[in-house]
Amino acid sequence: MIIVTGAAGFIGSCLISKLNQENFNFIIAVDDFSYPEKEANLAGKRIQERVDREDFFDWLDQNYQEVEFIFHIGARTDTTEFDRQIFEHLNVEYSKQIWNRCIDYQIPLVYASSAATYGLGELGYDDNESLIPQLKPLNPYGDSKNEFDIWVLEQERKPFFWAGLKFFNVYGPNEYHKGRMASVIFHTYHQIKKSGQMKLFRSHNPDFADGEQMRDFVYVKDVVEVCSFLMHHRRNSGIYNLGSGKARTFLDLAKNTFYALGLEPEIDFIDTPADIRDKYQYFTQANMSKLRSIGYEKHFHSLEDGIADYVTNYLSKGQYL
Repeated sequence: MIIVTGAAGFIGSCLISKLNQENFNFIIAVDDFSYPEKEANLAGKRIQERVDREDFFDWLDQNYQEVEFIFHIGARTDTTEFDRQIFEHLNVEYSKQIWNRCIDYQIPLVYASSAATYGLGELGYDDNESLIPQLKPLNPYGDSKNEFDIWVLEQERKPFFWAGLKFFNVYGPNEYHKGRMASVIFHTYHQIKKSGQMKLFRSHNPDFADGEQMRDFVYVKDVVEVCSFLMHHRRNSGIYNLGSGKARTFLDLAKNTFYALGLEPEIDFIDTPADIRDKYQYFTQANMSKLRSIGYEKHFHSLEDGIADYVTNYLSKGQYL
């Protein structure tokens, strides 16, 4: 059995699809299944059992002998949520319980961290574990992810294999339910379909022209490839960046979405909302050398190829991965 927490969510459901492709069909899907808008993410996937996230630890205590691997992808990911107790419960304490059971039951673990831990990037975007305690995230979500990373590194007892993955700006199929938290590509596509144009945030930083803000956008198909690699690899435990390794501008993103729709770009600029302006990242880029150093050799989708696939094969057809 392979456990995937956050199974009905964006990355979790795409990971189950990847596992099914590899003929792993005894999947235990863990999530809060009370959101009907996420149900389509799991439609047609081969899943052995669904377990509510609040029942999961009781389930695991009874069934651990059959569990081969845990992917802990589930988390509260809303960067506009400021109730720290929610993050403390779901992102920190819940993760600690999974970690400790993986030690007790000898189960390897991959868990989701986040590039939100890097804050404004004052210390760069290197997955150097010695720098993690010095990072300054910009919101309670990033704080919760960094708090768990720090806790993990302080532990003397660890699972025999574990990896934390700092996801950068992930986009791709199965994010239909995410609302404001969906990727910029998702919002760009729908804005273009609705109005024929795209409004990007104006730059409020003199070092960046409008639309030249840069992020590391990584296609979800590449993310789940890395997860699969680590499940088979089971060596070189640690915390790893997971981005494309190449920062691209929001203008590049918008233009390529227009091109994928066969349209000429029509782009305008609006002020960045005041509530996020002082917490806005103008540049992120994952240093991917650490993952490469342990033997991961596959290429990542370019922004052009990722957007073309996402728009043509999923968004335009309402399809799921």
